Amino acid sequence: MPDTSRLVFRKSSYSGATTQNCVEVADASGRAAIRDSRYPKGGALMFPITEWAAFLDEVKDGRL
Repeated sequence: MPDTSRLVFRKSSYSGATTQNCVEVADASGRAAIRDSRYPKGGALMFPITEWAAFLDEVKDGRL
């Protein structure tokens, strides 16, 4: 598991104070680190930044 302790994670703008579905993202040298904000020590999934951007585009366009 990659060491993510020095990464600066930011919470999704869609995560509200009353929701349990919180995702955090951090920039990690050309990769995106994704984790569950409820379990920050549980590790993070790492994706190439280009793949993460493509995923977000699909979501924004309503294809996912």
